Amino acid sequence: MSTVPEKTTVLVIGGGPGGSYTAAALVREGHDVVILESAKHPRYHIGESLTAAMRTYLRFIGLEEEFVKHGFNLKQGALFQLVQGMEANWTDFQARIPDYETWNVVRSEMDNLMFRHAEKQGAVAFDETKVDSIEFEGNGDPKTARPIAAKWTNKKGVSGRIAFDWLVDASGRAGVMSTQYLKNRVMRESFRNVAVWSYWKGIRATGRPYSFYAEVLTDKKGWAWFIPLNDGTTSVGFVTHQNTSTERRSKVGPDGKKPTVTEHYLDMFQYAPHVKDFLKEGEMIPGTTHSASDYSYWAGGYAGDHYRLVGDAANFVDPFFSTGIHISMSGGLAAAATICSSMRGDVDEKTAQKWHDLKVGMLHVRFLLAVMGAYQQMDLEQQNFDYASELLCQGREYFNHAFIAFREPIQQLRKSDDKTEDWTVEDVNNMMEGFGHFFDSSVDEPDVAEVMKVHGMQSISIMAPVLGNKKIDEMTDDEMTKNVLKKFDARKLFGPEVEVNSLKRQALFGYIVNLEQGKLGLVKPSENDMVVEVKATPCAHCGSDVCHCEH
Repeated sequence: MSTVPEKTTVLVIGGGPGGSYTAAALVREGHDVVILESAKHPRYHIGESLTAAMRTYLRFIGLEEEFVKHGFNLKQGALFQLVQGMEANWTDFQARIPDYETWNVVRSEMDNLMFRHAEKQGAVAFDETKVDSIEFEGNGDPKTARPIAAKWTNKKGVSGRIAFDWLVDASGRAGVMSTQYLKNRVMRESFRNVAVWSYWKGIRATGRPYSFYAEVLTDKKGWAWFIPLNDGTTSVGFVTHQNTSTERRSKVGPDGKKPTVTEHYLDMFQYAPHVKDFLKEGEMIPGTTHSASDYSYWAGGYAGDHYRLVGDAANFVDPFFSTGIHISMSGGLAAAATICSSMRGDVDEKTAQKWHDLKVGMLHVRFLLAVMGAYQQMDLEQQNFDYASELLCQGREYFNHAFIAFREPIQQLRKSDDKTEDWTVEDVNNMMEGFGHFFDSSVDEPDVAEVMKVHGMQSISIMAPVLGNKKIDEMTDDEMTKNVLKKFDARKLFGPEVEVNSLKRQALFGYIVNLEQGKLGLVKPSENDMVVEVKATPCAHCGSDVCHCEH
C-alpha cells in the first residue's frame, strides 16, 4: 500500500527485530497487521552479536533459509576473558546441539531482512513514518483505558490517524507507551553504563573464527567487545559506568582541551591488551566512532488491555550477553501468542495480559542475573553496588518465577538462620556466585565427555533439573567432576531460553504456547507434555499474581 490505512486489526509501532518478528508471527496466523517505523530501512543500529536460540526463532516465522543464505558470519561460540592473566573461557554453542549455531550480523542488513520478511508474509509496512501520539478509549487514563488509535507523520510531512483493535509497542528505547503514557520505566543505577565503539578493517582473528570476544579491562572499570562482521569489518567497543566515562572524558590534555570521542575511544585500548593485540595489523575506519548510553531499565508491567510491550520498548538488560534481540523475539512471540488466544477467546484478556507480562519480566531478570554474575566475576568497580538488593526490589515476583527451579538448591546454601521460603539477598548472591562456574576455563571437553560417560547425558543437559552443590557433593568426591557439574548447573540458567520450543516447556498460569502455525496461542499442557509449572503466588499486599505495588 502507498498510504497508511485508516484501520487495522493490529498496529505495531517499530520495525526493528521485535516489531518485525511480532508482525510476521501475527500475519502468518491470518491477522491484518500494520507496522509503522520511524527510520528508513536499512538503518544503522548497534547490537551485532546474536544468541544461540536465533535459528529456531527464525525457523518459526519462515525466515531461516533466507537468513542463512544472506551470508552473515557464523558465530560458533563466545570467548570470555574475565580475569586478566588467566585463560579465556570458550563457550561452544554447538558442542552437542548443532541447531544452536548463530551469527554475528551487520544490523542494518539483518533488521532490513526481518522488516521486509514481515512485509512479504502479509504485513503492511511503512518506514520513515513516526507515531506522534496514541488515543485511548473515552480519552481515559492510559494506565487503565484501552488504546484505540494512533496519529502519525511521515518523512514527506503527510500525517494521519490509524485506528486499531490491538497495539504492540516495539518502539525501542523510545518506549512510546512506557515513557509517554504509562510512565512506568525505572532506570537501573548499577548498570548506568556508557558504550563507545568504532569499526576496523584488516584485523586478524582471535583464534576462534568469527567468535564474540569479551575482555575485562585491566583497571576493572569496564569491559571490551570484539565482533567480526560479514562485511569485512570488526566492531570493537568498550563499556564503562557513566561515572568512569565522565571522569575520563573530562581530563584536560597538554593542549588544554578535553579529548574528543575518538581520542577517548583510542585511549581505552591501554586497558584491553588482548583486543589491542588483535588489532595490531588493522586500521580503524575514519568517521565510525560512536558513543551511547547503555542504561539498563525495566518497567512496572509489560501488558495491558489490548496492548503488549516488546523488546527495548519494555526493558533493556545490558550488552554483555548480546541478549537484546533474543528478548525482543521471544517477547514478540509471547505478544503474538497471547493476542491470538485472546482474539479467539481461548483465554480471557486478563489472563493473556498476565502471561505476556510475566514472560517478558522473567526474560529480563533471568539475563540480568547472568550479567550481574559475570560482572562479579570480572570484579568490576560496579561491584560496589548491591546487585542482589536492587534485583529483588525491582521485580521480585518476576525473579521468584524465573528461578523457581533453583530455589531449593540455593536455599540449602544459606549460612543465616533465615528459614523463610521467600528469596533473600543471601540467596541471590549465592545464585550469582554459582553462575560464576559458567566461566570456569579449567573445564575442557574431554572432562565433560568423561562425566557424561559416568553420570549420563542427563547430568550435563541444560534441560535437566538443577543439581545444586549439596547434590553434587553427594554424587562425587572428584574435583574435576564437581567443576563440570557446577558449570552445567550454571548453564541451566539459560535452559528455558535456548530455543523457541522452550515456550512449550514452561507453563505460566497453567498455559504453554502452542507453536503450530495456524493455531498459535496459549493452551493447557497435555499429559504427554514435559512441562515445568510456574505457579503464581498472589502478593500479600495487593493480591495481584504479578505484583507491581510499592511494598
